Amino acid sequence: MAWDEWEQLKARAAAGDSAPMRLDHVDAGGGTYGPYVVPARTGDLKVGHDDLVKIGTAAHHLYDQLWDKARVAVPNSDSAAGDLSGQGFAVGAGLQHVADRWEEQLKSLMDACAQISNRMQTTKAVHADDENYILRQMSGIDVLDAGFDERVGAPGKPDSVHGEPKDEKE
Repeated sequence: MAWDEWEQLKARAAAGDSAPMRLDHVDAGGGTYGPYVVPARTGDLKVGHDDLVKIGTAAHHLYDQLWDKARVAVPNSDSAAGDLSGQGFAVGAGLQHVADRWEEQLKSLMDACAQISNRMQTTKAVHADDENYILRQMSGIDVLDAGFDERVGAPGKPDSVHGEPKDEKE
């Protein structure tokens, strides 16, 4: 963006010719700065790992199948293309091009499968770590709250451990 363009945009914004900026806000449809939309139902943080495991397992299985079965064609195609080209057939160069493209696409697909599988495993571990962290923080708050409850006796009764409060003047 050129400096002149930036100055023009600033002038238009100052004149009110552009849409107002809203940060961290969801328009409720009731006006420009309507109230925030509150979810109808809130609850505890829950992360299910079963779906992540299924996706990761399927991606890993597809990667293995591609490794075992789809790669078999590459050396044979390269060999056939070399033989045909060596014998003077133009189709040899075309076959080599197809074999090269096949290998590129296969590597791309295998890489995507590996990334999906790894991402699902990482996501599972990260969510488990996050859940454990939140649990530790929440249990730490309970322990801290319990530490502030210093009452030894019933509310309104004298403290049997510390005795009656002393008068400062005595």
